[in-house]
Amino acid sequence: MNVPQLRFKEFNGEWKSLHLGQITETITSGSRNWAQYYSKNGSKFIRMTNLSRDGIQLKLDDLKFVNIKSNSIDGNRTSLAHGDILISITAELGKIGWIPPSFGEAFINQHTALVRIKKATTESKFIAYLLSTTKLNIQINRMNDAGAKAGLNLPTIKSIKIQLPGLEEQTKIANFLTAVDEKIAQLTQKGELLARYKKGMMQQIFSQQLRFKDDDGREFPDWKHKTLGEICSIKRGASPRPIADKKWFSEDSKIGWVRISDVSRSDKYLNRTQQYLSDEGIEKSRLVKKGNIIMSICATIGKPIYTNFDVCIHDGFVVFDSLQIKHEFLYYYLMLIEKNWYQYGQPGSQVNLNSDIVSNESINIPDEKEQTKIANFLTALDDKISHNQIQLKTMKQYKQGLLQQLFV
Repeated sequence: MNVPQLRFKEFNGEWKSLHLGQITETITSGSRNWAQYYSKNGSKFIRMTNLSRDGIQLKLDDLKFVNIKSNSIDGNRTSLAHGDILISITAELGKIGWIPPSFGEAFINQHTALVRIKKATTESKFIAYLLSTTKLNIQINRMNDAGAKAGLNLPTIKSIKIQLPGLEEQTKIANFLTAVDEKIAQLTQKGELLARYKKGMMQQIFSQQLRFKDDDGREFPDWKHKTLGEICSIKRGASPRPIADKKWFSEDSKIGWVRISDVSRSDKYLNRTQQYLSDEGIEKSRLVKKGNIIMSICATIGKPIYTNFDVCIHDGFVVFDSLQIKHEFLYYYLMLIEKNWYQYGQPGSQVNLNSDIVSNESINIPDEKEQTKIANFLTALDDKISHNQIQLKTMKQYKQGLLQQLFV
């Protein structure tokens, strides 16, 4: 039967099969000469980058503006209204956007199609959610016009096959998914606020604008000024050569081979790597035991990370060996100054650090007990951020499951 896997109990009967063009008032796209209208303010200009691959909400972080009137030649047919659906029709096909109420005057260019639904018989938000499903996204990408570049024409968009329930059921599904999206938005905003709060607290703590007190309420001693080289031994990694030789690697090994990509996809702790070294490979590299801090010094430089298992590092990393201060205190300090390392590079060139540069970096160090209080405070913030990230990931997975089951 032509019905969804998951359905509100008050509805029954099969969904109708039809084409998108049968329920639309207008399907059009913008013109090519928008650059002449760009301005610092004015009407919103929605581009393909503002559309989403994983939802229907517009991404407005990189919003541009144009000075144009809706009754002009270029603005007349691409002036957006509440309920309009946008589809990317070049390059990244099938990205979606939905125009919310009170959005204000806005326009699109030739890379985006405007789909205006017959609102008397169809809930446009339901159609937007439907078009955002994996099933419809696959269908849209398979309809790519012949030629060197990916693209859709307007007749092709009209021919998109959809399954449609009655208006009341459309509205109920759209409202339900809107509530899920609102929860996702709340968790996203909470995560952003926590990250900003943590950054602000780190700046105050390490600049000593904010000081902790001991358990008896007394001031801790003044911080001491040192270099990183004075509190540990900065040791650079090493690589077996030639690195492409398979003898250096083993699927049975438990000693990870750390690459920049492993660090980039991790947060505070390095829990796994994509490759593992053989005994021969370990001898040619630098072994770092679990519980140490390493930092990248080439490509993506300055990112510190805890080794949560034994690993080997190549010469694109350093390890802070024989550390005389709390590991977590150093970790958070390195996080704070991560972007500062780029001052050692030439403009327009890739920045690479070396052991001497890292060794000579200054650090102000508090009493050991204050180090502990600082580390515990920032770790507690990290735990809240991590918990929020887990909730957000769970909610996004829940929504994906709904999109698969609520639509035919």
